[in-house]
Amino acid sequence: MKIRNVAIIAHVDHGKTTLVDGMLKQTHTFRDNQAEMQATTILDSNELEREKEITILAKNTAVFWGEYKVNIIDTPGHADFSGEVERVINMADGAILVVDAAEGPLPQTQFVLERALEQNLKVIVVINKIDRQDARPKEVLRQTEELFVKLAKHERHLEFPVLYAVGREGKVWKELPKDFSQPGDLQPLFEEIINTVPAPAAEPDKPFAMLVSTLDFDSYKGTYAIGKVTTGVVKPGQMVNVWEHETKVRAALIQNVFTSRGLEREEVTESEPGDIIALTGMADITIGATVADVSVETGYPTIKLGEPTIKVTISPNSSPFAGKEGKFFTARQLEDRLMKEIKTNIGMKIRKLSGGGFVVAGRGELHLAILIENLRREGYELEVGRPEVIVKTIGENQCEPFEEVTIEVGKEHMGVIIEEMGKRKATLIDTHTNDRGITRMVYRISSRNLLGFRGDILTATRGTGMFASMVLGYFPQEQPASRTRSGVLVSMQRGAATVYALETLQERGTLFISPGAQVYGGMIVGLNKRRDDLEMNVCKIKGLSNVHNATSDIDIPLDSPTILSLEQAVDFIEDDELLEVTPQSLRLRKKILDHTARIRAARVTKD
Repeated sequence: MKIRNVAIIAHVDHGKTTLVDGMLKQTHTFRDNQAEMQATTILDSNELEREKEITILAKNTAVFWGEYKVNIIDTPGHADFSGEVERVINMADGAILVVDAAEGPLPQTQFVLERALEQNLKVIVVINKIDRQDARPKEVLRQTEELFVKLAKHERHLEFPVLYAVGREGKVWKELPKDFSQPGDLQPLFEEIINTVPAPAAEPDKPFAMLVSTLDFDSYKGTYAIGKVTTGVVKPGQMVNVWEHETKVRAALIQNVFTSRGLEREEVTESEPGDIIALTGMADITIGATVADVSVETGYPTIKLGEPTIKVTISPNSSPFAGKEGKFFTARQLEDRLMKEIKTNIGMKIRKLSGGGFVVAGRGELHLAILIENLRREGYELEVGRPEVIVKTIGENQCEPFEEVTIEVGKEHMGVIIEEMGKRKATLIDTHTNDRGITRMVYRISSRNLLGFRGDILTATRGTGMFASMVLGYFPQEQPASRTRSGVLVSMQRGAATVYALETLQERGTLFISPGAQVYGGMIVGLNKRRDDLEMNVCKIKGLSNVHNATSDIDIPLDSPTILSLEQAVDFIEDDELLEVTPQSLRLRKKILDHTARIRAARVTKD
């Protein structure tokens, strides 16, 4: 069998998953009457991926073009999930770099291209979305060429074919067309893959060996160890050894060997050299391990990943409402689930605390928020602390991560962005306004001062602002930006919030709850207009008289409460606060719920 292994890499929303849709459909991977023929973002099968319209998990599929099998590895485009890119890109021999014809190369474009060139992959550049009204394909190609010059480690890296595409219509051209409506298909792309991407350098005469790049699970077969066959072949019933680099972990018996065909796994009696396969029979296998024939005397080097830059504390829910809305709420249940997470999410680090909580470290706020949301949907109850950046001692300096941030906004929003980045002590590196009135600003800023900005820019620009970032590395700590959040409105007691009490509350600030909401003492129910916290009885009922009765306040007008998303709520909390997360609710609260104990603790902190 003739095989080509190719990764699809790009910045988020530049169209790579849509391009894969076309590749699956035009190779007749599905029958004409299958639902997938009418679907979009076919590989983004995860519920959160579809909701957020981003790829979170790297996946592989396979299509057949003539006598060639093309294994396609779809990778995330968001910087927070760069660990997914790092762990699967070693399975590829070539890469398709997709670049938006209007936006051009962005921070994650640089990251994924740098990783591809480090692996010496042959790169095919696809300038996508050339049908956009604001498309500038020639200028974007020039910017992409400059990026290659910046990142290339060998002269051969500067030689790459360029294709032009309207991915959502499944059209690709070798030359920039004058008429985008003319007939077209993906044949030029498949021809370029076959001609440019080399066949995998597998050595069929040597004993079997494979580096495990990803894992999958199901209740029927258990754990699937997925990777590219580097040498030899493997069969069901074959004895192998599992290595962690130079350390032999144990022996195992291969139960099943699978290869990919479209979205399905197809069981085979023998693997093909260079193919991407899935093996069962090794329940405790880990990503980065080597599976090899018993005659092999060592494993491959483990996969190297970038370090996490941000952390949060996650603990079992300890609020008065604990155990009322979820299926899993004990420390042991939470620990079991987090230990399962790090088997596949190797860009994340987890450390257990003596008090029953866990420090969870990841690549960014979204990386951590996705984990928390997954736990919530699976039925877990937990509480989350304020995110913190990870500080390192390098030489004699305390160092923190810094990022390069690219922001694109219309001119009407420039002022608010400049003001906000100034408050966060960011340094402007570059700025440019195009003929469409869109300004691109590039800043250098510490990750600590960037926390919460993602939500702020969407609010400030009414959802029109574009924001992307890339970690530059660790540098000496700078002065932190001052937190400008107001104090909060805190419930004094447990019960149901009343209209009468909330009328008074909204005069003091912004409501986070509606009438009838169940609250408890120490729960945050709103944002104060002033800097200090204010405790209020939100369960207070209007006293009865001859004139008034218990229902006389039903016509009191109340503002609609502000409902924070998970990411907004995590960004909102201060050091003395927590976010309570359950399958049904997100509640902001003070760490210390008792009023007297909270005041006493605050005095001790000041002293």
